[in-house]
Amino acid sequence: MSHPQGCYQHEAGHRAQGSCLDGVHGARWRRGRRWRDAAIIAICALCVHVLGCSKLLTTKPAPGERFDAPLDGLDNGELGDFQAGHTQFRKAFTIAEGLGPIFNNVSCASCHSGDGRGQPENILIRFSRGTDLALDVGGPQIQDKYIPGAEPERLPAGVDVSARMPPPVFGVGLIEALSDSVILSHEDPGDSNGDGISGRANMVTPAPYVPATEPGGGTGPRVGRFGRKASVSSLLQQTVEAYHQDIGMTSSYRPIENVNPLASHVVPGLDPAADPELANGEIEAVMQYMRMLAPPTPGEWTAQRRRGETLFASAQCASCHVPTMRTGAHEIDALANRDVTLYSDLLLHDLGDALADNRPDGSADGHEWRTAPLWGLRIAREFLNGQLFLLHDGRARSVDAAVRLHGGEAAGAVNAYLAMPPQDQAALVDFVGSR
Repeated sequence: MSHPQGCYQHEAGHRAQGSCLDGVHGARWRRGRRWRDAAIIAICALCVHVLGCSKLLTTKPAPGERFDAPLDGLDNGELGDFQAGHTQFRKAFTIAEGLGPIFNNVSCASCHSGDGRGQPENILIRFSRGTDLALDVGGPQIQDKYIPGAEPERLPAGVDVSARMPPPVFGVGLIEALSDSVILSHEDPGDSNGDGISGRANMVTPAPYVPATEPGGGTGPRVGRFGRKASVSSLLQQTVEAYHQDIGMTSSYRPIENVNPLASHVVPGLDPAADPELANGEIEAVMQYMRMLAPPTPGEWTAQRRRGETLFASAQCASCHVPTMRTGAHEIDALANRDVTLYSDLLLHDLGDALADNRPDGSADGHEWRTAPLWGLRIAREFLNGQLFLLHDGRARSVDAAVRLHGGEAAGAVNAYLAMPPQDQAALVDFVGSR
């Protein structure tokens, strides 16, 4: 991750950490950048000349093989909205446009690799004092970058801390299109069936700016479904807060600049952009884009994967990682009445001490996490330099490692997995990794 010491000066969309891009430091950075770019071009040219390197020159992967493809069945108008949102999602903001004064990254796409899972360098630090968001000391999130003249945020003492990997954004429209009743049908908070699993919804109050006409909006309580602890019910709220917290962009929904409340001094005119810095249409464009992003298609079935699917169910993995839920009516036909194979019940579960962050989030306690959807794992490595970073903080580098770290309500499933012969474990892992 980037540490809270990097001063940012926007230059051609690039960022620097650890120094401002002025004077000798800027000159060194520019010389280093030119050398680096020249070296990359030379290496690529040599690779193409000697080896062919067809992958460098191939066209964009087909839909189903990437994270930024539109849903099937969108009409021409919706596809136009999708493309407009795609552009906005990738827009890198400058200081003149309102970036900062404190922030985590310059664009939505910077944190979500190809619209998929984030990488350790993009990890976010959330903190609070119990259920108190610690706004007086800069909570609930550390912004580890800042523009010239601002002061970096530092983690205050005496707070509960949780590291969070940026989640994928594909398929969120399908998750939004699931009715509260469909999600609640999987609840069993008192473990009435005695299977040791007691999932429950995180019932949350939407932000005041989310109208009742917006999915997940109104006065609440509503079923939380977004975020590592299902602490957000509305895609509008998720989008607005990401712009405000992660990029430092104000809007009519969040018109007050996010600043370091512990800064020793404030530089006049630090933020040259008038508030609100974002138009509502820009937020709507990104929200619609994410709403219409398709999840990747699962891999082909093999005998081993069929075997793995059976073992996945018999070990009770599917009790939380529910294979399929169905959407209802929706104004976007491509989201209506569809089977959603996300492999999650979107409920909170106690996953034991090893994964506990001991930080409440809404009604979720420090041991509870939303069941992570498994879709998209098949191609995740392609967008993360051949690596996987699983669980809320990315500590697990393989499906096997992630399984072994589960505890609490998942202890029975883990014990069943550990009791399997190696070939059965391999089949289950292959199945999960093919989703």
